[in-house]
Amino acid sequence: MKRPMDTAPNPATRNYPVALQAHGVGARLGGIDILKAIDLSVPKGRWTSIVGPNGAGKSSLLKALAGLLPVCGRVSFLGQDLAQWPRRERARQMAWLGQNETCADDLSVWDVVLLGRLPHQAWLSGPSPQDMAAVERALCTTQAWAWRERTLGQLSGGERQRVLLARVLAVEAEVMLMDEPLTNLDPPHQVDWLALVQALVAQGRTVVSVLHEVSMALHADEMLVMAQGQILHQGACSDAATQRAVEAVFEPCIEIHSLQGQWLALPRIHSFGPSNHAN
Repeated sequence: MKRPMDTAPNPATRNYPVALQAHGVGARLGGIDILKAIDLSVPKGRWTSIVGPNGAGKSSLLKALAGLLPVCGRVSFLGQDLAQWPRRERARQMAWLGQNETCADDLSVWDVVLLGRLPHQAWLSGPSPQDMAAVERALCTTQAWAWRERTLGQLSGGERQRVLLARVLAVEAEVMLMDEPLTNLDPPHQVDWLALVQALVAQGRTVVSVLHEVSMALHADEMLVMAQGQILHQGACSDAATQRAVEAVFEPCIEIHSLQGQWLALPRIHSFGPSNHAN
């Protein structure tokens, strides 16, 4: 794999307030460095996608930004050290959708989404009218309203993912972190998710997503390209340097082309073969 030549962050990012920052963040798992001295700034009110090959550290970085992974270094959230945020207030301001999340199959869809409102509820109090309205909005947005009385165990994988997404939306957080949110979604609902994220950003929300679907990730405002626990490049998805970095990190498997105003990651068919994947 060739390291991209241009690894500087996108200068345009400096024009935006910062939602999340990492300063010298590192993490180890089983004696192996899974994140190595990460420094980054995630702009507020923008969609930032994270891409890279398997084992690049994408999910680990997202967990570090969410405070779900023990790290060295420092993570800041909305200008304050993440560790200094009161737990409940942080849960109101930051929503999390993990990869392959589990939830009790006997819970109703309504109750699963209502879990997203827990940070807004006083201790031992029931849901408020505002909580109920937020759940209804989230279920309607993800087209899951018709299933509200069904249990999670009665749903398909794609339906289940839409319910978990609705739970994230119900939090109504300023910042949303999503790890592989397109899991089990068919193409129409992947497009729905894309439209949803663009609408959230238009409202001033911040979205950070880990995606394997590079063509979808290229719709984001910003992109982080990772490999071997490091950030190789950060920049606007429309920048040629960002696209070169994506091609380099997946070399020789994909190349990026423009089609009708959209960027697409297409396979280099001629490069496939056992000899090209020996390492």
